[in-house]
Amino acid sequence: METVEYSSASDHQQSRHKTRDRVQAMLRGVRKKCPGCGRGAVFSSFLKVADSCNHCGEELHHQKSDDAAPYFTILIIGHITVPLLLMVERYLHPPVWVYAATLIPLVISLALLILPRIKGAIIGLQWALRMHGFDEDKTEPVDSF
Repeated sequence: METVEYSSASDHQQSRHKTRDRVQAMLRGVRKKCPGCGRGAVFSSFLKVADSCNHCGEELHHQKSDDAAPYFTILIIGHITVPLLLMVERYLHPPVWVYAATLIPLVISLALLILPRIKGAIIGLQWALRMHGFDEDKTEPVDSF
């Protein structure tokens, strides 16, 4: 039997874990699929994360996407709508009611379309980096009061 020497504990940890492809996990999240298998659903409803994947059983309940998804959604929508608004104002000079009738539905539609996909991508990244309980060998610290 061959023995393997590790120079540090982190080398030992890395050898026990198969690396997870970050891009693939995030793309699966964008499709609202499990970052592990790519088949099961990440969400049980619009933005509620499922406790576990209904296909492979990967536990998803410990994700912590918090405010990152809304932040990135606002950032993306702002970068789409502000230049559009400036171009329309410069070349067309429409009345204010035109903005209300077009931009408000556009922003709401984009937010509803983009938000769950960004949240799924963040969950996929957390899974790929083994953050927040996605590491099988580590447990999250429990706050004791």
